[in-house]
Amino acid sequence: MSVTSFQIPAPRTSLMVRRRIATYFVGGVDQIPGLVAALDCLVHELSVDVRDGVRESTMTCAVLVAEAEVDALLERLRELSAVVSSELL
Repeated sequence: MSVTSFQIPAPRTSLMVRRRIATYFVGGVDQIPGLVAALDCLVHELSVDVRDGVRESTMTCAVLVAEAEVDALLERLRELSAVVSSELL
C-alpha cells in the first residue's frame, strides 16, 4: 500500500497589526492634510505638534495596517516633500 500526500500551501493572511509611527515634517499646519491622506489606513490615534519658531513639526499616530504594508507606508510618507523622516516607534 502506498501513501500519497499532497502539500497544499497555507493561505497567507494579511494580519493587521497596530504600529506607532512618528513623522517629522516642515511647513506647519498646511502639511497636515497631505500627511493624513498618505496614511491611507485605519488610524487609531493621531497627534500633531506644530509650534511657532520651531522648524520641524511632529505627527505621531497609531495605525492598523497589514504587516506587509508597514514598509510601504513609511516609504509613502518619506516621499512627501515636507517630510524630514518617518519611523516606527
